[in-house]
Amino acid sequence: MQNNIIDRLFSSFTELETAINSAKTTLAKKQSIPPEITQRINSYDGILAKQRNLATSLCEHIDCGNWDEVSRHVGLINGLSSLIRDDARAILGALSLNSDHSTEDEINNFC
Repeated sequence: MQNNIIDRLFSSFTELETAINSAKTTLAKKQSIPPEITQRINSYDGILAKQRNLATSLCEHIDCGNWDEVSRHVGLINGLSSLIRDDARAILGALSLNSDHSTEDEINNFC
């Protein structure tokens, strides 16, 4: 069961990486995207790398039965995921407010 959970965790990182790359591609096609938005999206790569490193350490702590560290690492990984999710929502909100012609479909393409 532990391997299944860990496999799903690493799969979620791959899915997140795909979503980040998709958002970058979509933003690159749009005109007049503020550079700070692009910079924020680009920062997600570093956050994702930190999550992967934490997950690798998590596996080591699971193997050793160090449950306090397992709990701490899970919290850190979840916190970083929340950071990306909340920031992405803020970006979408800002882009939708700044666009007079954005449709719901265009906004969803940023995800």
